[in-house]
Amino acid sequence: MLDLKTTDKVGGEVQIKESRLAGFDIELDQVTKQFRDVIAVDNVSFGVEKGEFLTLLGPSGCGKTTTLRMIGGFILPTEGEIYIAGEPMGRRPPNQRNTSMVFQNYALFPHMNVYENIAFGLKERKVNKETIRKKVLGILEVIGLTGFEHRKPTELSGGQQQRVALARSLVLEPTSLLLDEPLGALDLKMRKQMQEELKGLQSRLGITFIYVTHDQEEALVMSNKIAVMNQGRIEQFGLAKEVYERPRTRFVAQFIGEANIFNGVVTEVHERSAIVDLFGHPAMISTDQGLEKGQEVEFIVRPEKILLGESARQAGTILHAQVVRVVYKGFMADIVMRGEENLEIRAQEQITGHKSACEVGDMVAVAWPPDHALPIQA
Repeated sequence: MLDLKTTDKVGGEVQIKESRLAGFDIELDQVTKQFRDVIAVDNVSFGVEKGEFLTLLGPSGCGKTTTLRMIGGFILPTEGEIYIAGEPMGRRPPNQRNTSMVFQNYALFPHMNVYENIAFGLKERKVNKETIRKKVLGILEVIGLTGFEHRKPTELSGGQQQRVALARSLVLEPTSLLLDEPLGALDLKMRKQMQEELKGLQSRLGITFIYVTHDQEEALVMSNKIAVMNQGRIEQFGLAKEVYERPRTRFVAQFIGEANIFNGVVTEVHERSAIVDLFGHPAMISTDQGLEKGQEVEFIVRPEKILLGESARQAGTILHAQVVRVVYKGFMADIVMRGEENLEIRAQEQITGHKSACEVGDMVAVAWPPDHALPIQA
């Protein structure tokens, strides 16, 4: 619960005092959205601190866009409450919330030029012309489009259109900017460029960003924190590095990046580690979950943490596996191996010469640092 509640008895009646947690621009408290028989968002609670870049990450249909639209007031929750700057939003429409939305399709007015598109929201708020002019020219400078004010959207590149859409929202000076897959229509090169520009812009302005994407790399590159969503619920919420390096569930481990998932039986338990029997080989894992001897456990190791060949032998070989595929990627190679009982193991190897040190058909020693072998929930 995000509410801190105390009770006092006054005149025989119980009064509830509520105080919002300090420092949050946006808070969701047990928010649910149901469309007929479908629960799109299921009892979601989280807080976004002022100036944070939070990404709602998950596959199509997981509830991330519905969550974003509820924050913006375009959809109302079935249950629960949304707070902006500590105030409950109730049934307030979008124009009564200090947020602004950037859509994937930009939603620019084709008959208006850049200046008119950016100025539209200010005109709707009855801002005087001179103030509008100063604000529009100022935000054009911020986004690097000074001199483009008389161009129509059709005369702009995809990246420029995206900047105009951002400027139209930012010129309203929202406390929080809501972005619904805003880079989805761009090609890969422009998408990566805009990722850097968006993150830089957010850092300079200090505005809270809540960003929706299904792209794991995009989320990791841009976010301070990530909320991984699955079937309407948040599977994990935390710092981007933490969510990647210490996933709590099989879904999170597999959705963000690649993961080797191993199954074994605990044979020894220590204070912050355990020994797991893996096809008759002892493998140490890092854990503070209170595992028990004899317990079956799943644990993950990221491909980039897998050690091969001499490095594995020095670390203490755990398994041997045969290389079945090597995918060359320039500075690195993806290596796919088959171990005992047809176990698939994936590794990444940095290439220092002209090709990978592993060849298809090779038998190689496999190991990993115990600190990077982590138990997960199903």
